[in-house]
This record gives sequence, structure tokens and C-alpha cells, in this order.
Amino acid sequence: MAKKISDPNYKVIAENRRARFDYAIESDLECGIMLEGSEVKALRGGGSNIADSYAAVENGELWLVNAYIPPYEQAKMFKHEERRRRKLLVSRKELANLWNATQRKGMTLVPLVLYFNHKGIAKMKLGIAKGKKIHDKRETEAKRDWNRQKQRLLKDNA
Repeated sequence: MAKKISDPNYKVIAENRRARFDYAIESDLECGIMLEGSEVKALRGGGSNIADSYAAVENGELWLVNAYIPPYEQAKMFKHEERRRRKLLVSRKELANLWNATQRKGMTLVPLVLYFNHKGIAKMKLGIAKGKKIHDKRETEAKRDWNRQKQRLLKDNA
């Protein structure tokens, strides 16, 4: 098996770890994000947050709402709003599929990961998700605990 060479350009900026607990992710897709220059610089510096954000299809366009990108201190005149709506870039076919998915009851678009790809371009992974009930969350937690116990038992026996 060939060794994987880690790409220096690939970098995870922000991850919505809570989304996997609160939502049942049916599928996901990668999309581009329209950013201003100071936003890209701020993302490279870190400190962004997508935990409280969501995506919505409005007027035939896909928007990221309430994502936090910290201000870039060196940008004097061209500062950006920290929680402004940002346009997400997908093909028309994908946009139609996303719109149809969100029209079903209980479905929503949840941002999962914001990252720079191997070319250094900011991308976002969106998940088509359905909210979990409390008993579903407990079931997920019980499965996770059981898997941990299995790993411990296998490790002790080996």
C-alpha cells in the first residue's frame, strides 16, 4: 500500500461536531463559498465557528446564514461583517436536489466542515439532515459507549 502524503494546503478551518449528535445526516456534498479577501485571511488565521449556522435555499440561490468569521485585524478599510450571509456555490442540478430535499418534512441543510482543499480554496461540506429526537440521541450515545467497551475488551484480551 502506498503512503499517503499529507497535503500542506488541506486544512480544516471549522467543524460542526455537534451536528452529528443533533441530526441524522442522510447525505452530504461539497460546495464552494463566496468570500471577501479579508474573510479568507481571517479563515487562515483560525477562530471561525459554524456550529450555530445553517444553509437555506432562497430565490434559487444557496446561502450560508449565521456563520462566524472573525475580523481580520490588518484589514483597515475593507473589513467584513462577522456574521453576514454568504453565498454557497453549487451546480443547478445540485441546487434543485437540495431544494427538493429541504421541502420534505423535518429536513434541513447543516454545515458540517469548513476547510481549504488541496488547491487552497475554501470549501464547505453540507449535510442533508433530519433532526433527532431525544431517544435517538440516547441510542446513539449508548452505541458509542458499547463500541468503546468492545474496543477495551478486545485490547485487554489481545
